[in-house]
Parts: sequence; structure tokens; C-alpha cells
Amino acid sequence: MSDTMQSLDQLSSLKTAVAEGPKYEKKVDKQGRAYATGKRKDAVARVWIKPGSGKIVVNTRDVETYFARPVLRMLIQQPIVAAARQGQYDVVATVAGGGLSGQAGAVRHGISKALTNFEPDLRSVLKKGGFLTRDSRVVERKKYGKAKARRSFQFSKR
Repeated sequence: MSDTMQSLDQLSSLKTAVAEGPKYEKKVDKQGRAYATGKRKDAVARVWIKPGSGKIVVNTRDVETYFARPVLRMLIQQPIVAAARQGQYDVVATVAGGGLSGQAGAVRHGISKALTNFEPDLRSVLKKGGFLTRDSRVVERKKYGKAKARRSFQFSKR
């Protein structure tokens, strides 16, 4: 501790080490695809993306036939639109478990993670949009002595 500061002017000459964030690398397989797993409620989606024309296939069916509701299709497109990559990537997803809403959320989460694996520079955009965060809300379990998780049986005075 012999190098103590005598004045404030010497403080400015002192260099502090700024810790840089982790560097993310591109992760692709031999076919040039990026893989990620997305989860939402009870649904789990395995998602592969590769450069292409923007075609999305879910469980070997076209996205328009698998997710008939436009809201669910819009939900799946959100990370691609936020990253401004419409029509640039083909998406192949296999989904299991849960209902259609949970499955759409799982595919959205998987697409977001796969995009960051393919293009690590997109991470800040997708993180800001909240697409990389796993929505941890799941159905609460049923308790004994209750009709559902919290609902009591109907009260009767007699």
C-alpha cells in the first residue's frame, strides 16, 4: 500500500478495470441450423432455424393449419419481427404438452433462443422485448380438502 494518492489529480490517472459482459458465439450444427428449446406452461418446443424463405413448420404441419387462430400465429412471429428478420429464416418446431396457447408461447421462446444462437448480436433486441425470459407461471396444484387449487366446496348451513 505504498502507492497512496496524495491529491485528486492522481486519481484521474488511475485506470480501473472494466469488466466486460460475456461474449456470445454462434452455435450451429453440421447442417447450418441453430437449435433451442422453448418452454411455456406444460408445453415444450424443440426449435431449429436455418436461413431460408420464412417458412414455419410445426409438428410436420404448416403453421397456418397447426395454429388456426391468428393471435397464436402473431405470437410466434413476434421475435422474428422484433429482430427485423421476416422471410429470412425457415423454422422447424416440434411441440409436445399443454394446450395451443402454451405451445405457441413455447415456440416463440424457442425461436427467440435459436435466433440468439444463430445471430448473437440480436440478443440485446430480443432481451429488451422480453422474448428470452421463460414465463415461469404454471398451473397451481390441487390441494386436498379443496374443490380446486384454492376454491372451497360450497358451504351449506344444514
